[in-house]
Amino acid sequence: MTSYERKKMKILCLHGFRTSGSFLKKQINKWDPSIFENFDLDFPDGLFPAGGKSDIEGFFPPPYYEWFQFNKDFTEYTNLEECISYLCEYINTKGPFDGLLGFSQGATLSALLLGYQSQAKILMDHPPLKFLISISGSKFRIPSICDVAYKELIKAKSVHFIGEKDWLRLPSEDLAKAFQNPLIIRHSQGHTVPRLDEAAIEQLVNWTRELSVLTNDIKDDRKNGEAKKEQGKSDETEIAEHTLRKNTEPEALQA
Repeated sequence: MTSYERKKMKILCLHGFRTSGSFLKKQINKWDPSIFENFDLDFPDGLFPAGGKSDIEGFFPPPYYEWFQFNKDFTEYTNLEECISYLCEYINTKGPFDGLLGFSQGATLSALLLGYQSQAKILMDHPPLKFLISISGSKFRIPSICDVAYKELIKAKSVHFIGEKDWLRLPSEDLAKAFQNPLIIRHSQGHTVPRLDEAAIEQLVNWTRELSVLTNDIKDDRKNGEAKKEQGKSDETEIAEHTLRKNTEPEALQA
């Protein structure tokens, strides 16, 4: 199968707090298009309308949304369970999805979904999510979540964008440690979807292409395996039918 014949992988992209799916799409569209040439990106809006002022007012038109709410210390969360249930239903009905991409609140939520799935808490009937692209993500901070979602290293492939001037720089570093062999791409900017320099573009292009090739090779192997099983069943059926015919032919019955 050539590259242009390969089935595109599907990414669920979760926006930041009090923004929107269309705003995240605009942010990601400033990246080099070759990065996601083998992917289909889905940008849903958050479950809840923004409950206060948005940082992008005056720069990008409303409406704005949020996935859940939290206190100033990030130790109490409101409507989080409703959000998780909504996203699980979305993933099951709109998917299957191969991986997740998120910015800020969306990245934090994406990592949680991967951790919960790896511990068989959610999405048991959905294929394992294979990767995460986290931009300014962080961990949840309460033990009831941490003791499940980050109980073990998350084995999904991951890339983490960490900004030198980002107020979530240290929490983003901590989130990366929750994943097995994470790729970390650092930039000099703040809490934003960064513009990528040539080195970062090359890193991300190579990462996504390797991911696409690996995933499609696995799918091809599975298809070939299923085809061999079907062929094996056909061969067994043919042998059985041949034996049955031989034993019920007139000469056989007269012997």
